[in-house]
Amino acid sequence: MSEYKYITLRECPELNEAAAEWFNKSWGVPKEAYLECINAYLDGSTEYGWYICLDGDRIVAGMGVIDNDFHDRKDLNPNVCAVFTEPEYRSQGIAGNLLNLVVEDMRSKGVTPLYLVTDHVGFYERYGWEFHCMAHGDGEPEPTRLYIHR
Repeated sequence: MSEYKYITLRECPELNEAAAEWFNKSWGVPKEAYLECINAYLDGSTEYGWYICLDGDRIVAGMGVIDNDFHDRKDLNPNVCAVFTEPEYRSQGIAGNLLNLVVEDMRSKGVTPLYLVTDHVGFYERYGWEFHCMAHGDGEPEPTRLYIHR
């Protein structure tokens, strides 16, 4: 079994381009948008981080922290965003380990609570997240679940 490596992009800033490409491939948001957020984190303009899991030199999971994850509750921030694990790596605890890394890293910087929007029910609760309210995604007709981690 592989030994996965969980890192912040500040630990390996040379992966900024590869990470932005990976997030783009995973979510379809322009690479430049990810690169802008990642580079702001790398240059110290923000403490909102970017986190990845590596299997060797392959990015297999990742997530970031941004002001607002494109929902109408602009008062609820920052938000964990772009949570994704490659399908063949799911159900191994990788996303949970990354979520815990994000929560602890942000807490160490005095950033708490954190929020996230999702359609998943039952997953985030395993990692200390609580349903907070419903929120409308920008341009979405139906509301989605918004969670908080205190």
